Amino acid sequence: MSSRSNSYENSLGEVDENFHDYEQLPSKNDNIKLNVKTTDSVVESSYSLELDDLESAEAIEKNPFADPATADFYAKLYEEAKYESRKAYDPKFYWSKNEEKKLVRKLDFRCGLVACVMFAALQIDRGNLAQAVADNMLSDLNMTTDDYNIGNQLFYVCFLVSEIPSQLISKRLGPDRFIPLQMVLWSIVSMCQASMNNKGGFFATRCLIGILEGGFIADLVLWLSYFYNSKELTIRLSWFWTTLSVVQICTALLAFAILRMRGIGGLEGWKWLFLIEGAITFLIGMAAFYLMVPSAVQTKNWMHPKGWFTGREEKIVVNRVLRDDPSKGDMHNRQTLTPKMIWKALTDYDLWPIYAIGLLLYIPNDTIQSYLTLNLKQLHFSRFDVQLLTIPPYFLQIVFLLAITWFSEYVQERCFVCTISPIWATVFMGVIRWWKGSMHDVWGTYVLVMLMYAQPYVHAICVSWVSRNSNSIRTRAISSAMYNMFVQLGSICANQVYRQDDMPYYHRGNMQLFCVSLGAIPLFLLTKLYYVTRNKKKLNLWDGMSKEEQVEYINNTTDQGNKRLDFLFDH
Repeated sequence: MSSRSNSYENSLGEVDENFHDYEQLPSKNDNIKLNVKTTDSVVESSYSLELDDLESAEAIEKNPFADPATADFYAKLYEEAKYESRKAYDPKFYWSKNEEKKLVRKLDFRCGLVACVMFAALQIDRGNLAQAVADNMLSDLNMTTDDYNIGNQLFYVCFLVSEIPSQLISKRLGPDRFIPLQMVLWSIVSMCQASMNNKGGFFATRCLIGILEGGFIADLVLWLSYFYNSKELTIRLSWFWTTLSVVQICTALLAFAILRMRGIGGLEGWKWLFLIEGAITFLIGMAAFYLMVPSAVQTKNWMHPKGWFTGREEKIVVNRVLRDDPSKGDMHNRQTLTPKMIWKALTDYDLWPIYAIGLLLYIPNDTIQSYLTLNLKQLHFSRFDVQLLTIPPYFLQIVFLLAITWFSEYVQERCFVCTISPIWATVFMGVIRWWKGSMHDVWGTYVLVMLMYAQPYVHAICVSWVSRNSNSIRTRAISSAMYNMFVQLGSICANQVYRQDDMPYYHRGNMQLFCVSLGAIPLFLLTKLYYVTRNKKKLNLWDGMSKEEQVEYINNTTDQGNKRLDFLFDH
């Protein structure tokens, strides 16, 4: 959370007679206990909170609502927005560190794990094409590698175009309804790929899958933001892309077995691959209707008669999220975005530096990924060995992804940490470009390609970064889609780097990838400079106000979202 944390005192809720005035907070050295009464929806009980809990509780240290004027402002805002969790909003509510830890574990099971399973379904149907081409799919369909490039481009174009429409539908229906529907529909199309017999069918199915999968990631990120604070969200998003690499490992092993089914039932191995993996994701999509709920306070229904949380747990989920980012209550979860809201989000220039990063940063890695199996075949590995040889780079990517995401949150730094990624890519793309043993030293070439593909993947950091710097549900819904659109634009470019006339060494293509990687380094540094400058200007204006003027500003300013002076950009 990048909102300004003023040194406000915090309120504790209904406490015992030792603390009638919440401005008189106990010290961590005081040898006392604090009894907090709560009325749960099931039973009234009291909680004895040790000072170790009290010392680190978010209600004490990071409560932006401790100032009464701010608390009243947001209470009115949530009421006007008809925010679905507004009844659980309580500036004076307190919970313990241990309660929060237990609740986060429950959230990880109910939300984090479920999101990873659904993301696995996306990657299975989006990534099985790379496995299929290792089984002579291109020759079976009388296609060239340029045709393969065009098909990938069509997928990314359709994926890109459907990002914002998907967000609009999801915002109106709710991610808990729309995401499972998306998954079921694209799974059906994925299975239909088994009936392809020419490049026309290949192009058509690529377009349909792109349209149906577009917006899925942004929809899922929006849903997770209802339950997690910004720091937790970044780590959970790293689980997403860890899931991607795990799925790539598992599908490589699965493909090793499935591709051997060539000839069974008169079908090629790649057709069996599409049928079996499409059926798996279809089942996951059906299960998602049960696994997802609208919000923390809307978990009870005919499928979940007892709900997910107790009344107290609901309040903890809602208040911990709002205290991390008060803007998460400025819309309700079934509210349609108006054209005016969409335009404001699209023209939010303060997010464009991150969009530019999304456009440029992943081009080298996307190019290597699309051609990983084909290039391994050109090194004269068998089609079955190719599946196994893709596993080590996927494993390395998992390790580096988790490490760099954790490190970014640990040091609370985005730009400088993320710069490690293009530096890595520049070094290894340079070696690959000027490597003299491209074809005769097949294992040396494989190691270089493996290390390049293992480039520290900062996508989870950047997705969370966009969300943090949006500071409104309206902008967050569109900005996540916009960021992914720029990433898809980069993928479109990536799928035209390696051309038929540049085979088999791709000297021209590797030179282009080297230049792109090198260009991403100053882009991160300029982004850092931009946000530092913007924050400095905001601070100068804010600190120049008196306390009364600050309160007046909070309650009456026409500034919205990340344009507010009491919000600072994360960098």
